[in-house]
Amino acid sequence: MLVLDHVSISVPSIDIARPFYDAIMAALGVDKVYDRPAALGYGARCNASEPFHTYLAIYESATANVDEKRHWCFKATSRAQVNAFYAAGLTTGGKDDGAPGLRPQYHEGYFAAFLLDPFGNRVEAVCHRVE
Repeated sequence: MLVLDHVSISVPSIDIARPFYDAIMAALGVDKVYDRPAALGYGARCNASEPFHTYLAIYESATANVDEKRHWCFKATSRAQVNAFYAAGLTTGGKDDGAPGLRPQYHEGYFAAFLLDPFGNRVEAVCHRVE
């Protein structure tokens, strides 16, 4: 059973967030499901016949989330996809918060990268496969 159903975050500017999230979600093969003046949506919403989807919603708000311990981790299917996520984020306004690499303190195959989006939200991509 998947634990993460959806995540909602806020940013002070959708226009600045859009290229960053478009790039990192595309690198992970995640579809954009809507693009509104004050909101973005990626992934797929769950429904009764497909309860195992994951969804990310980004809303424009006067202030961004500020809790430095909060972060969102996205599943990657390969280490190459983690690398693509990291590169896409850096080229669209993100900042390094942990280059791609193994994190054996979690488990043997935990290969992840961490970024801060243009507003300081921490995002991670992880591949759990041992390669």
